[in-house]
Amino acid sequence: MLPSYDLTAITARLAGRDAALDALTQERQAAVAAILRAPARPPGAQRTPAEQVGPGEAELLLIRRAERRGDPWSGHMALPGGRRDPVDEHLLATAIRETREEVGIDLVENGTLLTRLPDVPAVVRGRRVGMIIAPFVFALRSTPELTLSDEVAEALWTPLGPLARGECSSTYRYTHEGDVLDLPCLLVDERIVWGLTYLMLEQLFEVLHA
Repeated sequence: MLPSYDLTAITARLAGRDAALDALTQERQAAVAAILRAPARPPGAQRTPAEQVGPGEAELLLIRRAERRGDPWSGHMALPGGRRDPVDEHLLATAIRETREEVGIDLVENGTLLTRLPDVPAVVRGRRVGMIIAPFVFALRSTPELTLSDEVAEALWTPLGPLARGECSSTYRYTHEGDVLDLPCLLVDERIVWGLTYLMLEQLFEVLHA
């Protein structure tokens, strides 16, 4: 039986897990935020019969990175985040700062840290680039209006349940050094979530299904 994906159940499932704030590595570092919220309804909207039973499935924030020359992840679907700055006390601070800068959400004021997922080595065109990425999972207590920076082309909330249950699983045809590879991905409407973001979300789903 698959678990419930409402925000209360997810928060309870992740409670007590390790959420180390920093990394023990000399590699370059980055951090991202997997941000979950309770499903939103338009003002005045009535609950559906399904919603009368429970709070509804949590939603995940995804962004599409702007097209930028020199950015190996230009145009990719992603989680808010970026490289660690010298001013960042730890990697958690990186995730919080980058989220505030990219989408305008203050995770200190509006969010609760649930856990940290295993670090993911950054890979560009099939090769490691000497950087680790730390994914932190947050639950929002309230959802401020999104304010996108010029590094973000769009942002959207999507239900977590269909992603976690495999309902959106597909393959992405990628050409690498003359070889055509069918890589696993998730389809969110017509958007393709693959690569590092796909790996991080798979780690989240593993934890939720444990």
